[in-house]
Amino acid sequence: MSEPDANFLLMLADAADRETLPRFRSGGGVDNKLGPGAFDPVTEADRAAETAIRALITDRFPDHGILGEEFGTVAGRGDGEGRQWVIDPIDGTRAFITGIPVWGTLIGHYVAGRGRLGIMSQPFTGERFYADGTGAFLKRGDGEARPLLTRKVAQLRDAALFTTSPRLFSVDLLGGFEALERTVRLTRFGTDCYAFAMLAAGHVDLVVESGLKPYDIAALIPLIEQAGGLVTTLAGGRAEQGGDVIAAATPELHAAAVAMLAG
Repeated sequence: MSEPDANFLLMLADAADRETLPRFRSGGGVDNKLGPGAFDPVTEADRAAETAIRALITDRFPDHGILGEEFGTVAGRGDGEGRQWVIDPIDGTRAFITGIPVWGTLIGHYVAGRGRLGIMSQPFTGERFYADGTGAFLKRGDGEARPLLTRKVAQLRDAALFTTSPRLFSVDLLGGFEALERTVRLTRFGTDCYAFAMLAAGHVDLVVESGLKPYDIAALIPLIEQAGGLVTTLAGGRAEQGGDVIAAATPELHAAAVAMLAG
C-alpha cells in the first residue's frame, strides 16, 4: 500500500472544498451542539465535508484510524505504526456562518501519535497550506507550490501575536497573555486556524490558543514545524492531543513567550 503524500492531501482538500465552498455565504441552516444558554455551531457543510474526506481515506487507506470532529473515532486495523487521520471539516465555523473567510478545512495525519502530514484548505481564497514530510508549502489554485518559512523573529518586542479570543483563557492564563500583549509589537484576534497558517507563511510570529482538541491542531503541527517553527503545549510537551497551545516562529521567541505566559 502506498504512503500518503501531498497529492493525496490535495485530493482530500478538493473533496472537502466541493462541499464547503458552495455552502459558504449561502444562508444555510446552523445547528447548535449544546443546549440553551450555550452555542457550539455545526452546519451541513461540516458534516458533508467530513463525510467526503472519510470516504476517500477509507477507500485508499482502510487500515488507518480516523478521528473527526463531527463523526468521532474509527480505530485503525493494526497497521503496526498507529496511523491516524484527524479531521476538522470546518475549523472556524463561527467565521463560516458569518461570511468571514478565515475558516479552513484541517486534515492531519499521525504516525505513532505524532503529526507527520497536514493541510489547511481555504477554498474561498484558493489557498492550500500543507506539509508533506519534506517541507511546508502554499499552493494557490493551479499554480506551483512555493515553500513556506517562518519569520526569524527572536525578540518579543518585534513579534506579531494572534489568538482567537482571550475570553477563552483561564484567569491564570489571561494574566500572562495580557502581559505578553503589552510586550509584543502587534496583537490581533479572531482568525482561528488561519493565524497558524500565517505563522508558517512568515506573516505572524506567535499564536496562543486555549482548550484545543486534537482536530483543532493536528494539521497545523507539521505545517508549522516543517516551515521552521515550534508548536507545544504551554507545559512544553507535544501538542498532538491539544490543550493550551503555543506556536512560535523561532525557539527563542517560543521560550520568551512561554516564560511570560507562566507569569
